[in-house]
Amino acid sequence: MYSEIVMDHFRNPRNAGRIEDADGIGQVGNPKCGDIMKIYLKIKDDIIEDVKFETFGCGSAIASSSIATEMIKGKSINEAVEISNKAVVEALGGLPPVKIHCSVLAEQAVKSALYDYAQKTNKVIKGLENYKPEDDEIHCQH
Repeated sequence: MYSEIVMDHFRNPRNAGRIEDADGIGQVGNPKCGDIMKIYLKIKDDIIEDVKFETFGCGSAIASSSIATEMIKGKSINEAVEISNKAVVEALGGLPPVKIHCSVLAEQAVKSALYDYAQKTNKVIKGLENYKPEDDEIHCQH
């Protein structure tokens, strides 16, 4: 049912925790279904130097958070904004259809944290021009 990659990231999540003096923080989720994801970014010279996550949710949500943080760590903010839920699913070796929303959460949490950073620093990040945090409501299927 779950790939070995999903199980590994669930059992041994990478970058779990928080960054107290984060440059950008994004939180997305749907409290009704219980999946809530928070991403913390530490950025220097437009490069994501550190990233941490806190996720309340199922194993797929934790694995999606973990791999998404690995995918953006060390990348520029312009590269990180390009992360897609499809890329998260592919990096995890697939997710069951009922769990795809977890990969969407990861994509939106990254974008939400980048948006927060852009707002705090008055930066324009290509790809976030039309982003609105209130559009991040996830419709869970479990």
